[in-house]
Amino acid sequence: MKTEAAPSHGPGASLSALTTRAEGLLASIPQALPLLALRFALAIPFFKSGLTKWDGFLTLSPGARFLFEQEFKFHVFGSEIPYPFPMAMATAAGIGELILPILLILGLATRFAALGLLVMTAIIQLTIPEGWANFHLPWAAMALALVVFGGGRIAIDPLVMPRRN
Repeated sequence: MKTEAAPSHGPGASLSALTTRAEGLLASIPQALPLLALRFALAIPFFKSGLTKWDGFLTLSPGARFLFEQEFKFHVFGSEIPYPFPMAMATAAGIGELILPILLILGLATRFAALGLLVMTAIIQLTIPEGWANFHLPWAAMALALVVFGGGRIAIDPLVMPRRN
């Protein structure tokens, strides 16, 4: 297969050189920075949601109780199925939405924290199916990237679990 080289002179050459230089600059950004940004971007909405579920230490807010007992249903195959054990699920969601984001921000057990938020996102998707494009898909993509790549070097993970080569 034959590829054409960019022209060595003229406007095409300068555009090609500029593009190559810009791409090189972008590629030089340390991987740890976007992974840190992903950790914060995923942690913040879950943490804010977790704060709304509590009315003091381990006391669920009336709003959380109402939502999990009355409003939230799993939407599966056209059916609406009430949450099993709604208070246990509300408590688990409230705890998870506070602890997992803190772990993400710290970069501690990043892959497992992201996996937990990915599972929570799947449950949220089954509960509120119309939120897939604006919320659930980006959350799932961020969580999956963190599960695969970890938290990066700007994290506690590399300090407590050194790489095995």
